[in-house]
Amino acid sequence: MQLPDGLVAVVKRDCPTCVLVEPVLRDLGAAVWSQDDPEWFDHDDTELELSYRLGIETVPTLMRITDGEETARVVGWSREQWEELTGRTGLGPDLPEHRPGCGSLSVDPFRIDALEARYGGTGLSSRRVELADLEDEHEALFDRGWTDGLPVVPPTPERVLRMLRGTTRDPQDVVAVVPPDLVECTVEKVAVNAVMAGCLPEHLPVVLAALEAACTEEFALHGLLATTYFSGPVVVVNGPIARRIGMNSGVNALGQGNRANATIGRALQLVVRNVGGGRPGGIDRATLGNPGKLTFCFAEREEGSPFAPLSADRGVPGDAVTLFAGSGVQPVVDQLSRTAESLARTFAACLRVNGHPKLPMAFDALLIVSPEHGRVFREAGWDRARLIAELTTLLTLPSDELLRGANGIAEGIHEGLAGIELPKFRPGGLLVAHAGGDAGLFSAIVGGWVSGDTGSAPVTREVHA
Repeated sequence: MQLPDGLVAVVKRDCPTCVLVEPVLRDLGAAVWSQDDPEWFDHDDTELELSYRLGIETVPTLMRITDGEETARVVGWSREQWEELTGRTGLGPDLPEHRPGCGSLSVDPFRIDALEARYGGTGLSSRRVELADLEDEHEALFDRGWTDGLPVVPPTPERVLRMLRGTTRDPQDVVAVVPPDLVECTVEKVAVNAVMAGCLPEHLPVVLAALEAACTEEFALHGLLATTYFSGPVVVVNGPIARRIGMNSGVNALGQGNRANATIGRALQLVVRNVGGGRPGGIDRATLGNPGKLTFCFAEREEGSPFAPLSADRGVPGDAVTLFAGSGVQPVVDQLSRTAESLARTFAACLRVNGHPKLPMAFDALLIVSPEHGRVFREAGWDRARLIAELTTLLTLPSDELLRGANGIAEGIHEGLAGIELPKFRPGGLLVAHAGGDAGLFSAIVGGWVSGDTGSAPVTREVHA
């Protein structure tokens, strides 16, 4: 926008200081743009394009323009500064020496996103989809196959730009190559899906870290999608960021009702669907699936835990996510054990049935210890390593009990493995986390997908701003 040489001012009639200096502006013959009353002065900036492009934060703003370029600026009213900028003396003799201005409409929090989308040259590269006037935007997203079966938030440019303020990363940075279609996914594309999921901007760094973890070779997301098994990504969040963004690690931590928990996991799933092409009935071939494939995300309850944070024990202290290929929640009930040894035996008995009680080293598991059960281990001085070591011993099984046909069950291991002992879990295949409300002697097991080279391994990644 080309401005005339000379004095240029931006005002709004709702600003007492702007009204105060009106006679001075008219006396100076300044070219004046009004933000809220197009009839007040000769120039109309009610669309706020000039104010946005000039970076006006306070009105009145008085500028000198020379050869089309701004060479000086004063905000608010100060006789001394106005006289210095204009080269005129005796301005506003009846006015006070100084009056602060008011906030510009162009920096109004309720307008800034729309202005940035309209005038900002934002660099958003995502394809724009125009809807017909009578087309319902929510139904349109359903019709185009961009939802997970529940309504999503329409990702307008304003909302995507607001979401991108949650990270310092460039919108065009490639976060990951997303299976199954192996599509490069940028920060912007993640932001689009985070908007659709209902995330807040402060959730975006966690979503980005979760996607990075999900798309690693060891997590094997493509295989996780293509399997007929139940599993999908489970996101466990550690570090101060969990509290900062309001995640739930306590009462009903694995359930509904918390926005951060619900939307972060959902955003990851939407990226996999909308960017990577992982849709049920297509590449996603789960026989039954599980409700966690909509979203499965919670924070570890670090306060009062007998264990170090899960991510720290996995080599990533501080803000971090751990992804686990989980198949659903199996309850563990033990209301009588008051010793770590007894409670560990309960956990071992329940863990043995993970996947199938006769299949060792076939499936990983995530054991989620509740605070009341955790207190038993804390008082006994057991850390995570001690508990896992005890469970490993208890779950080292005689192979003869696991052979095909043993106990009248056709399922089992090959007879060539007879006469030895086998662990239920491969090394590193059993994770232990701490979460839940203060009351209730209940813990949970989240069974995993097939482990080892043919399956998925848990992955932990740092959360970056």
